[in-house]
Amino acid sequence: MRVSAGLPTGMEGLTYPIPFSDPETVIRIARHAEALGYHSVWGNDHMTTQHYVRAEFDTPPRFWEPLVTYAFVAAETTTLRFGTGILVLPMRRDIVVTAKQLATLDHFSGGRLEIGVGIGAYREEFLALQPDVDMPRGRIVDEGIPALQALLNQRVATFEGEYFSYRDVELYPKPKQDHVPFYIGGNNANNLRRTARWGDGWLPAAVHLDQMRSDVATLRELAESEGRDFGKIDIAPQYIVHIGRTRSEALERFNRTQMCAHLTSLRRSTLREQGALGHEDINLIGTVDDVVERANLLGEAGVTHLLGLYFAANDVGELLDQMQIFAEEVVPRLD
Repeated sequence: MRVSAGLPTGMEGLTYPIPFSDPETVIRIARHAEALGYHSVWGNDHMTTQHYVRAEFDTPPRFWEPLVTYAFVAAETTTLRFGTGILVLPMRRDIVVTAKQLATLDHFSGGRLEIGVGIGAYREEFLALQPDVDMPRGRIVDEGIPALQALLNQRVATFEGEYFSYRDVELYPKPKQDHVPFYIGGNNANNLRRTARWGDGWLPAAVHLDQMRSDVATLRELAESEGRDFGKIDIAPQYIVHIGRTRSEALERFNRTQMCAHLTSLRRSTLREQGALGHEDINLIGTVDDVVERANLLGEAGVTHLLGLYFAANDVGELLDQMQIFAEEVVPRLD
């Protein structure tokens, strides 16, 4: 099972306090991940501050654009891969520019890019950027995925859609990698369909073990109906991690983090299907033994990549410590 770490490109005020993610800290976390042997780092994509964050903090968060951030990460690392977890297609209307940025970044990094795309967690953010667009975000993503893939793969591409359109574009050079891994983000059943049709991997967030078993079975059926080899599709969920000496200590400390508040806010959107389940019932929170057991059960359920793990912490030192505990005490025991 591969293991990757979350990079706080757009997480101040959401999962971490303000201030937290200055440029030096982001680079420090990436270097730490590489030194500890993490496969990759994954940062998210935010353009404007969410309403609940504005209500909680007097100071605005720093949301760094992920592709520009990764150019600096690439220059400061040698083997670490990096992925967009996720690039929010409804906020990126100029899909040709996005494709050019991705291809350029793959070359300048030596072929270390991975792409994750999706709808985005906060509809309010989309409406702030596109107040005149009367179109469901899901339909935009259904257009955006093939529109982006055509630019990255075809010598000359043309696309005509309701939201994205371009004509006779020869985007060159193509990415350095023969094939850049392409993940579809999101927990909704529609994202299983999108993954079966277009994705190299499925990237949901905080899926309960029982639901994971069911979703993996559904994805297998959908992939086979598309004529695809299910064994080549990565099952790559994101989870929150917090490790303590005892389970009660880990939970108590987690509950005091901004990460806990963020997950609670998402229960009105991307995590609304969790119902009454506690965060500790789903995520990797507890002792080292607890976390190893749950991670291996997820592996048995079909998970192949713990992608972009976000370590709950109230300061950078705690985050780095949590990353190290996981790498040194959990990863060697994963099946």
